[in-house]
Amino acid sequence: MFKKQKHKKGVESVLVLGLGGIGSYLAKRLVHEGYAVTVIENNREPLRQADGNLDARLIKGDAMSVACWQEADARKMDLLLAVTDNDAVNMVASMIGHRFGIRRKIARVRSLEFDDRDGSFSSRDLRTDLLIHPEEVAAQEIHRLVARTAGNDVIEIADGQCQVVTIPVQASSPIAHRTLAEVAQLYSGLPFRMVACARGIRTLTLQGNLEILPQDQIFIMARREDVPQLMQMAGVEKHTLHRVMILGGGLVGRRVAELLGKSVKVKLIERDARTCDELSDHLRHAEVLHGDGSDADVLAMAGILEMDIFIATTGSDETNIVSCLLAKHLMNRQNRDPKGSQGKTIAMVNKEDYVVLATTIGLDIALNKKMLAGSEILRFIRRGELLSVARLHGVAAEAVEVVASPGSRVTRQPLSKLRSLFDGKMLVGGVRRNGQWEIGQGDTQIGPGERVIMVCHPRSLKDLPGFFSD
Repeated sequence: MFKKQKHKKGVESVLVLGLGGIGSYLAKRLVHEGYAVTVIENNREPLRQADGNLDARLIKGDAMSVACWQEADARKMDLLLAVTDNDAVNMVASMIGHRFGIRRKIARVRSLEFDDRDGSFSSRDLRTDLLIHPEEVAAQEIHRLVARTAGNDVIEIADGQCQVVTIPVQASSPIAHRTLAEVAQLYSGLPFRMVACARGIRTLTLQGNLEILPQDQIFIMARREDVPQLMQMAGVEKHTLHRVMILGGGLVGRRVAELLGKSVKVKLIERDARTCDELSDHLRHAEVLHGDGSDADVLAMAGILEMDIFIATTGSDETNIVSCLLAKHLMNRQNRDPKGSQGKTIAMVNKEDYVVLATTIGLDIALNKKMLAGSEILRFIRRGELLSVARLHGVAAEAVEVVASPGSRVTRQPLSKLRSLFDGKMLVGGVRRNGQWEIGQGDTQIGPGERVIMVCHPRSLKDLPGFFSD
């Protein structure tokens, strides 16, 4: 019934256990990047959905069945991804993979008791190279976004020396209704590079004649020290966070409350009474309230009008999106004070398509747990070929740090000549030269051995070696 794909010579082979959210996402990404993927899945429905849509070898069977591992040629695998929904299965699978001689092993777990930082058991104890906690990854990302810029996304690259700033374009912004070429000329004294633009659910190809419109989300790369001036240029004002409201007391919401509770005032709303009692005992630095956070009256009584940021982390995409839209309206400082700042919203969504869609209907940031965890895993997988990888939220783009090999194609021409070679699928954001990062300009020419920040579509990552290898 299902495809059987022969492994190509010279291609890394990956064994994926489980075709749930994370497994399906990773399998698709790895296939697009040229890996030979084999999947073991016991549930017929995800296999049926994958058949015909995923160019991988699909095996129906139990991840704990040695016979299935033998059918998958486990001894020939270079990498194991144990990402089923069962922690115990994933941990035991890592030990089985070790016995089969698989060099690298990654296991998905939900319990923080199995953690390399302060848990009782480490990845070494469990014969894994990486333990990935999707809920912890999501909570840490929300904490980073809140702590950094009150909901204006700032992505750090190259050990924080460069940053990509996400800027929502307002009608009053000085860059609205200007082309990219005009913006570059207007602010020629400030080194920066616009690396992506989202309009609605589309990620636009950047060309000099592209006009920036109100409601666009633009992504600008600059050196860390230039970011404050850059945000001032774009008319973006920072404000200090004092109050945060969280909807949903599940693993993500609870962990976000723990991380934020010691630095800002946190209120958490949970509709389940028993869970509320547990959270009240557990969260010493947060106020836990019982109620339906999708109800405007409940939000008002909980103090939404005084909040700086609202975070929805329930298990329902619809609840998270609708609650954020409602909270956004209620928090809008312009309803009460024209000079006041805007309240920010962050929503957790399970469907990949909602990540971009949510931001087009008024949310500030939408995060997907499996995509965040998948990106962490992909960073680990690629660490031998890419120095760092950072996903840009709200657009189909990633920022990656690579090294240009002597004699590679990118070292032969200045950036102005490379644009046609990249065909709009990728661009150079910055180059590290003489110990400093320089933002890529038209006359910049990449030298052999120099570190380069590239921004490209996720599906174009597999093409990078063709440009940067000799």
